[in-house]
Amino acid sequence: MAVDRDLILKLEMLSQLELSESERLSMQKDLEKMIQMIDKLNEINTEGLEPLIHLGNDHSLLRQDIIQNQLSRNDALENAEAHDNQYFLVPKVIEK
Repeated sequence: MAVDRDLILKLEMLSQLELSESERLSMQKDLEKMIQMIDKLNEINTEGLEPLIHLGNDHSLLRQDIIQNQLSRNDALENAEAHDNQYFLVPKVIEK
């Protein structure tokens, strides 16, 4: 892929940026370096290698779902502005 002035101008337009000429030249050099790096990576023989899915051996780092420190219904409703001894009561916000 050739990184030329037309490509830089197209990327500038698509990203809605206004670059100076020196910024365009810098962008062109950076993109050329990135493409060279990708080309270098494509030279590596990866035949027979499995894709890396996880960086570590621990696949599931989630905690156990244990109920603890829960409020009783009375404690939860204690500071409610309005309730019916079982549920919170809130003003109606959607009209038909």
